[in-house]
Amino acid sequence: MENSDLPLHLCNVNKFSIIFNRLHALVHTIAIAFLIYYRVSFLFLETRAIPLLPGVLVFASELLLSVIWLIGRGYLWHPVSRTVFPERLPEDDKLPAIDVFICTADSVREPTLGVMNSVLSAMALDYPPEKLHVYLSDDGGSPITLYGMREAHKFAKWWLPFCRKFGIKTRCPQAYFSAPESDDNNSDHIEFMAEKKILKEKYEMFEETVMRAGEDGEFGDSRDHPTDIEIIEDISGETMPEDHVNMPLLVYVSREKRPDHLHHFKAGALNVLLRVSGVISNSPYILGLDCDMYCNDPTSARQAMCFHLDPKISSTLAYVQFPQKFYNISRHDIYDSQFRSAYKTMWHGMDGLRGPVLSGTGYYIKRESFYGNCTQKGIGFEELRNSLGSSNVFIKSLQENYKHDNVNDGKLSNALLQETKVVGFLYPTVAEDFFTGYILHCKGWKSTFLNPPRPQFLGTSATNLNDLLVQGTRWGTGLIDVAICRFSPLFYGPLRMSFLQSMCYAELSLFPLFYCFPLWCFATIPQLYLLHGIPFYPEFSSSFFKIFSFIFMSAIAKHLQEVLVTGGSIETWRNEQRIWMIKSVTCHTFGSLDAILKLLGLRKASFVPSNKVMDNEQVKRYEMGQLDFQTSAMFLIPMATLMILDIAALFGGVARIIAVGNWDKMFVQVVLSFYIFIINFAIVEGMLIRKDKGRIPPSITVISVLFFIVFLFLGSVILLY
Repeated sequence: MENSDLPLHLCNVNKFSIIFNRLHALVHTIAIAFLIYYRVSFLFLETRAIPLLPGVLVFASELLLSVIWLIGRGYLWHPVSRTVFPERLPEDDKLPAIDVFICTADSVREPTLGVMNSVLSAMALDYPPEKLHVYLSDDGGSPITLYGMREAHKFAKWWLPFCRKFGIKTRCPQAYFSAPESDDNNSDHIEFMAEKKILKEKYEMFEETVMRAGEDGEFGDSRDHPTDIEIIEDISGETMPEDHVNMPLLVYVSREKRPDHLHHFKAGALNVLLRVSGVISNSPYILGLDCDMYCNDPTSARQAMCFHLDPKISSTLAYVQFPQKFYNISRHDIYDSQFRSAYKTMWHGMDGLRGPVLSGTGYYIKRESFYGNCTQKGIGFEELRNSLGSSNVFIKSLQENYKHDNVNDGKLSNALLQETKVVGFLYPTVAEDFFTGYILHCKGWKSTFLNPPRPQFLGTSATNLNDLLVQGTRWGTGLIDVAICRFSPLFYGPLRMSFLQSMCYAELSLFPLFYCFPLWCFATIPQLYLLHGIPFYPEFSSSFFKIFSFIFMSAIAKHLQEVLVTGGSIETWRNEQRIWMIKSVTCHTFGSLDAILKLLGLRKASFVPSNKVMDNEQVKRYEMGQLDFQTSAMFLIPMATLMILDIAALFGGVARIIAVGNWDKMFVQVVLSFYIFIINFAIVEGMLIRKDKGRIPPSITVISVLFFIVFLFLGSVILLY
């Protein structure tokens, strides 16, 4: 090829951003050193204005926030962005094969129609169909999912030729047909419009068939079922279009599940897919997708191959990560559901080190990276059996010259069924994606992050507070699991990867714990002292007041700068601050406690899939920018109690200050309480102003007032005397 000497990708570095980030980190760190000096000096004073215990608690909180801030500077040390040139790839016959893994676990929380649209979009990728194999893991063992797969395969025989003939970009049929204006340029072609009409009718029939099957109530999930593996074929005998194209292989997998056995959740499902695909197609690369994440750009596979086929980096490259993006985000994004900080700042920063975190979906990973040293020559067969299990067929699949002949005329050999009963390779934790990527980096593998203008994958994100906090609790538990295990990034990571990259992994695994404790302290202790008219921070005229005010303003200004640079607004900044505070005192707290209890053997691991079902009333409130407080009392009571304390401290404290006249000494506490009040005014609205269904229930407000009274009494006894 004439382009064989041209690079497949380029790495871009913003030097001004790097210099600015490092200078800010230096100045902010110096200010933190002065703060620590002030707090340590306080501990050695013979006479103190406040007791030792609250001073130590706040100092510990400031230290934790300082530590998590400092190790988070690793993200900003050397951020990069990348550009790819898929037109320079070799011809189709030289491209490697790809297996697509999609996991679903609950046909109620994860509606079958949405899952099938994700499957269809993956089958329609712009890639040689004979080199594309799509696997769906159904942990619920639901007959409706298998039925939906068969119906999707029938529809795909019409959908795929249409997409390839007219160059359709949006290859998720639900998204394509529901868009007000399609993304094609063929609207003035008579042939195109005629075929589109036919396809739309067929899709509506497919949609109605799948939804009706679910509504009939004949199908349900099961947590106790044997293994079921089926290669999906069309046996309808329906006449196909003349320009019919080859179809990718489509495989349904439901692993054996028993109520008395721990199945390691999504990690266990992916383990099984890894083994099953190893003896069916054994493709060298794997695309991992969530069941609600559809392929929005059919060229994603070719873009990923621009890295995997680069001989300069291919031998050490484990995976290419694309960002998660969502089609149901409102312009307000009140729940920070787009994860702006992660996908527009943090992942770019890690890409400048040795690569970003494995993010659960939207990644193209090299199969070999899962096997560790098992593919090295010289390892005996018995040694592999001890490491990988008793399946001879699977062990043979590790060989480079292995030929997958376990499928004959659409039937599976008996050897295949054995693969679902052997332990696999992904690491069994709720945060299996984070931990797997972390271990791969510890073993010397690298990764890259690509964030092209057109979203490669689109899915659904949380649009109500309940889903956000339930999901956050689960993630918090998984991250703290990693932080406190023997593979902790604080101790295990620095010996096996660069110091800066281990800092990033440490920040990611520790932030739920390192945020929840400090924010509980800052939301209670200064307010309690303000309510009693006792100064807790340096007075306005003190030189140390400048240190506290500088650190506060520096952190806020840096966050605002990052938001604005990445395309956000002041509203985005406000929403992120609010969600950070809410999560810290709710889901981060409960997630951290859950992980610690599991470590102590007092609680077993659990997993609840994120809800993908839309509630029309909740969606309407979300679009209006109103928080929906229809969630558990476990989450609402801490939020409401702390806001009642803040309101009482702010107004009661200000009234006392007006009467006494000691503004100079109480200024910092007033500003802190006022800042919390302004940022979280939506919670106040939910308690006192709103009357709609999404408000905080009056019963929760009453209970929170009682908690406030009890805390006020106990806190005064413990912290003031």
